[in-house]
Amino acid sequence: MLITRNLAIERGDDLIRSPDLTLQAGGSLALCGPSGVGKTSLLLVIAGILRPKTGEVRLGEQSLWSLSDEKRARLRGRSIGYVFASFHLIDALSVMENLQLARVCAGLPSDLQRARYLLGHMGLADLSERRADRLSQGQMQRVALARALMNKPEVLLCDEPTAALDDQSAKSLIDLLIRSAREEGVSLVVATHDQRMAASLDKTVLLTSGRVAA
Repeated sequence: MLITRNLAIERGDDLIRSPDLTLQAGGSLALCGPSGVGKTSLLLVIAGILRPKTGEVRLGEQSLWSLSDEKRARLRGRSIGYVFASFHLIDALSVMENLQLARVCAGLPSDLQRARYLLGHMGLADLSERRADRLSQGQMQRVALARALMNKPEVLLCDEPTAALDDQSAKSLIDLLIRSAREEGVSLVVATHDQRMAASLDKTVLLTSGRVAA
């Protein structure tokens, strides 16, 4: 279960206050709202990357922000998958090496079988040795999703995955994302302004302008 309580996030001279969230294991949630309302900042806090000014994030029984930096990084690497809006693949590495990097960063041994399974699931089986900078945007997005799932996380976080996609491409990605999360048994949180995505998930939380003076 993912729980957030009383989160306030510093951004410049403002505090952005988040509504409390509760997501059962295996559930899905859309964080909706216009650009600048704090969707990405909230994802980064849930991921244990951006420290909140106040409040708590709990993953199961573990309070994420009560951990040391080292323990939080270890938990993030093993329990939280993140698909960044800009993918954050390493251009000079192959697709396979990008997936194995997720294992290395989590202090886990390489797992070629897991990587091959995910690449096959994403329709990328023939691209395992291709450098990341030689992929199309759609291929990079699917590699980023495979990498996020590499360590069998409990929670999968995605930042604006359908931004700038046409209806057909968006539908294909939404179907792949939801099917992958369901088959992997992970909780899914998506930051999006796309109603096509929001309508496909279990719950929707609308973020409004929650800025107050810091």
